[in-house]
This record gives sequence, C-alpha cells and structure tokens, in this order.
Amino acid sequence: MSGGSASSSLRASFSHCVQQVRSYDYHHYLCLLELPINMRKAAFAIRAFNIETARAMDIASDPKIGLMRLLWWQETIDKIYAKRTIEHPTAQALSAVIKENKITKGWLKRSVEARINDARREVTEIPEKIQELEQYAEDTASTILYMTLQAGGIRSTIADHAASHVGKASGLLLLIKSLPYHASRNRHFSYIPAEVAAKHGLLSNQGVQLELRLDSGEDLCNAVFDMASVANVHLQKARELAGTVPAEARPVLLPAVPAQVLLDSLSRANFDVFDPRLAKGVFGLPPLWFQLKLKWDSWRGKY
Repeated sequence: MSGGSASSSLRASFSHCVQQVRSYDYHHYLCLLELPINMRKAAFAIRAFNIETARAMDIASDPKIGLMRLLWWQETIDKIYAKRTIEHPTAQALSAVIKENKITKGWLKRSVEARINDARREVTEIPEKIQELEQYAEDTASTILYMTLQAGGIRSTIADHAASHVGKASGLLLLIKSLPYHASRNRHFSYIPAEVAAKHGLLSNQGVQLELRLDSGEDLCNAVFDMASVANVHLQKARELAGTVPAEARPVLLPAVPAQVLLDSLSRANFDVFDPRLAKGVFGLPPLWFQLKLKWDSWRGKY
C-alpha cells in the first residue's frame, strides 16, 4: 500500500471511530469534543474499541458468536502489539494510537477480558456483592479513562485516582440504566448483586434465579437506590480530588457529568429504571440542556 493510500485508509479508520462513538455512545461523544484537539484522535479510537467490545454480545444472534467476537478482540490486541496489520477500521485506528502514544497493553487486555468473563456467565449467575460490579466498572470504564490520560501525556497518580472513581460511578450507573434492556433479553437481574437483591426481597425461592414480579416495583426501586448510592459515593470522591487534579486532566474526567445527569434523573424517577423519562434525550435531560451543562462545566474546569 502506498503512503498516500495508507494515510487515506487511516483517516477513514479514525472517521469510522468518530461516527461509531457518535452513534452508540452519544453522551461520551459530546464529552470527547471538549478534549484538546491533540487528544481527540486517541480518545475516539479508545472509545470505539470500548463500543466494539461492549456491543459484541448485544448484536450477536447467538451468544456464542458474541463471545467469539470478544475472543477475536483479545487476539487482535496481541497482534497489534506484535505490529501485525489488522484489516478492521477500529483496530487500525487503535493500532496507530498505540504506536504513537505507547498505550499500556494491560489496560486493553483487562477491559476485553472483563467483557469475556461477563459473557461467559450464565443467565442465573449473579454477582454476590456490589464490589464485584465495582471491579467490572473499573475494568471496563476506568481503564478507558486511564488510556485517554496516557494518550494525552498526562502522568498523575491523583488524576488516575479520580479516573478510577469516575469510571466506577459511570460503569455502575450504566449497568443500572441497562436493566430494562437486559430484562428483554432474560438477563434482567444479572447486574443486581445477590446481597442487594436478598435485602429487598428480589431473590426467588431457589436462591439463584431472580425474577421481576409485578408487585416488586418498590423493592426493585430500593435495590436500584442502594446501587446508585454506591455510584454517588464514587462521584463525590472523584470531585473531592478535583482541586489537586492537574488542569490538563480535568477534560478527560468529564464523563462524571453524564454520570451525574443519569443519577439525578434516576432520583427524579424515584429510582424506577422503567420510568420512560429515562429513555428521553440524554439520560432524561433534553440534549441541548445536556450540552450546555457539559460546556459550562468544561469551561470552568469542573467535572
């Protein structure tokens, strides 16, 4: 491939990543637009990779096919670091970003392996404790922020610490938001820990299978409240660090804004995940208001 055609192909790959994030992760698409221009390419490639692995099971007609897709990405990461060419637009963009920014391989591997382990869980398997979901959020959401910081040349233990909390909050809240979707795919309570489900009377007599009952609406809301409260603690911890987080790192932590919007919308809905208002706009907030809030916080150097 000539230099010109290779450059054109790479531009097309990055364009693909931007469109993918805009289509499937709109709230984070808007967050990435607030990043400095020199960080955006890497950020969009990393987010597009996350979308590829996050959606693998959802778009597959058979769970086995979805798992095969995740295993393909696991192998692809190894191939990228072995400097082998991969004919896939997101992989090509990711490869260029890794080469240019020396992205840590372990974070990419941790992310896809967490998805693989989740995909291998049976429908009736549920986490025992909320800490298991926190770890899943760390592995899938916080790692995205770590890599984005690294791509921006930002080396800060405090920024990484804040990113960990933002990722955990964001990941937990997105799992909560996805409960109605997973209900339609017969995995509706696989992301409510057993300890929380038992506390609110959501466990069936078998002790392993959870089912949504028409008379359990308030119990479900209470369980969601408990989970959302854990996410809220992480948001608060992240913001407590804001004064010592380097200014150049704060735009990377803007995903705290949509996390807070979702938390506020859940609160207004009394933590009823089936409230139709949550499906409107950006997590229940009109898109224009969301964009204005995001830009206001970005301009003030907040997250």
